[in-house]
Amino acid sequence: MKKFFVKIKNWLIRIKPSKRKIIQLYAALLTNANIKGFFNGQIYMGATKNLCVPGMNCYSCPGAIGSCPLGSLQNALAASKTRTPAYIFGILILFGLLLGRTICGWLCPIGLGQELLYKIKTPKVKKNKVTYVFSYLKYVLLIVLVVIIPLTVFIPGFCEYICPAGTFQGGLGLLLQKENYEKLADLGPLFTWKFTVMILVIAGSIFFYRFFCRFLCPLGALYGFFCRIAMLGVKLDENKCTDCGLCITACKMDIKKVGDHECIHCGACISVCPAKAISWKGEKLFVRGNDADAPQTTEIKPLTSMLKRKENPVENTEIPTEAEVNNE
Repeated sequence: MKKFFVKIKNWLIRIKPSKRKIIQLYAALLTNANIKGFFNGQIYMGATKNLCVPGMNCYSCPGAIGSCPLGSLQNALAASKTRTPAYIFGILILFGLLLGRTICGWLCPIGLGQELLYKIKTPKVKKNKVTYVFSYLKYVLLIVLVVIIPLTVFIPGFCEYICPAGTFQGGLGLLLQKENYEKLADLGPLFTWKFTVMILVIAGSIFFYRFFCRFLCPLGALYGFFCRIAMLGVKLDENKCTDCGLCITACKMDIKKVGDHECIHCGACISVCPAKAISWKGEKLFVRGNDADAPQTTEIKPLTSMLKRKENPVENTEIPTEAEVNNE
């Protein structure tokens, strides 16, 4: 019986989620806090829908309580001939300066979904030179579908033709409600195309770590421009670095250096660095430092000498001999 409980204990330890997974889960639940929307099939239209959430999350998802920053950017650019999209530019710059791609690693619900799919037991495709080249595809999608098409054709190109989050959260999330069954007959080739893209992304996420984030996500590409200047993230102390390469090997993203534009700042590299050259950037803003982190201004004496000095506080003074005393 004791062995049985030990096995249960070890199993619970193995499946215990990390702090990052818990934060990802909380972020996903908070972003989609309109629970009743999943039952009545209605899109939430409250005051918070005027605000953007940090990660990608479809505006049309029945549970969404905020707007997707990528969708808001495309819609703002499509309407920019009549107004300046100052709000969405400002909020994206704010998110970028504060967090950068830490949003991808810690706060994005789509990122969490991909990581869970990757846990399915199958052969995995490791990162290589080909995946590194394809990681730049998301920058092409950012320029063409998020910027050029909204400014020229006046439609949100990425949301309209690609976004698997919109298909899964917004499309299926609404169509699977009984109140919307009659709309199934109105679906055309565009939905078939987007549904196919969604299936390919889901399948890719099983074999490739964060398939969508690495190759297709324009929002991650946008936040990547802020990686080096964001207040929070991982940083590398080049003075301590020994160029052992363990951090690059441990990372599943297509990074060339810790903290570059492909880094999602998950922190996996911190524990594998033998030189302790990797740490959290901006940690002093959120974590109180301890005495061990304070610089030492005086030399630390051995314990034996300290005890000796305590027993004889005048040990460093010169004691005169008996002859010297008589001469005086």
